[in-house]
Amino acid sequence: MEIGPTQTLNSQVGGHAGVLTTEDGSLLIKPAFPRELEIYQKLLYDPALEVLRPFTANFLGTLKLEGEVDQSNPITANGGIAIKPIDDHKDELFWTTQSIVLENVTYPFLKPNILDIKLGTILYDETASPEKVERMKKIARDTTSFETGVRLTGFQVYDNATSLPVITPKSYGKSIKPSDLPDGISRFFPIGQAPSSSSGLPKQTLLPILHAIREDVADIREVFTTLEIRMVGGSLFIVYEADWARAEDGLQRLWLDEGDEEGEDEDEEDEDEDDDDEDRPGPPFVVKIIDFAHTRLAPGEGADEGALLGIDTVLRLLDARIAQIEGLKF
Repeated sequence: MEIGPTQTLNSQVGGHAGVLTTEDGSLLIKPAFPRELEIYQKLLYDPALEVLRPFTANFLGTLKLEGEVDQSNPITANGGIAIKPIDDHKDELFWTTQSIVLENVTYPFLKPNILDIKLGTILYDETASPEKVERMKKIARDTTSFETGVRLTGFQVYDNATSLPVITPKSYGKSIKPSDLPDGISRFFPIGQAPSSSSGLPKQTLLPILHAIREDVADIREVFTTLEIRMVGGSLFIVYEADWARAEDGLQRLWLDEGDEEGEDEDEEDEDEDDDDEDRPGPPFVVKIIDFAHTRLAPGEGADEGALLGIDTVLRLLDARIAQIEGLKF
């Protein structure tokens, strides 16, 4: 597929470096190991993964680096650029030559607040060396992963005054204890009060967004109870709109769309009049599962209990934040 000019993804809060975006920001180009490519391909046709598809970014295809400039003799006899082939039979070389193309789920947002939550209690797959297994076990024990099944990989929250994102790096999520997780969620879902708050949405906007995000996470949990997979290093990816007007417009559109679904057999002649995509605001939020580099299908092994533990932790954290905000008087 033809992509055009690319640039580094500036809004990346987790995962490996090297993710690119198209010039308009609508697509991501992500270096991928064979296993991640396999999962995205199977999401398109495998009945076992069909229920997960709505909660993943749309997979659009692959790009492959076919060669590299021959530095020893870069110019051919006829004045062209000399290209030598790359041997991509090994996983580590595959990573540098093969990329997947995905929709950028943050693209429709004007000011995306982004949270990457790594799920699971086991941070290594069956191909890991004994040394890596011990190292990753220690990381899990020393962070929130082993006890809660989650780690806040990183997040960004827009500053209302500067209209710039403030990034909380990976080091924060690695440094906190399970008892600190509610504070991390509060930092990602702050309440904005004009004119004093530097970040956050108004209570009347944030609460319905939180409730809707919680519903999606609960739906994802239900999906994971039916899946026989083992996901190592995968994340729950939450995005919501930080711009006050866009967030409110997105909520109104969400409620209108839900009403249209309930009464879709009525007023069918008016459907085309309401579908001008260019005038539609972006969604108020998105919840996806991302990062399948170490995910495998595991038929006969049952559900991934580590991922389920993590999702349950997220649900409890969201419930606590919702209750906290509902109890505020202002």
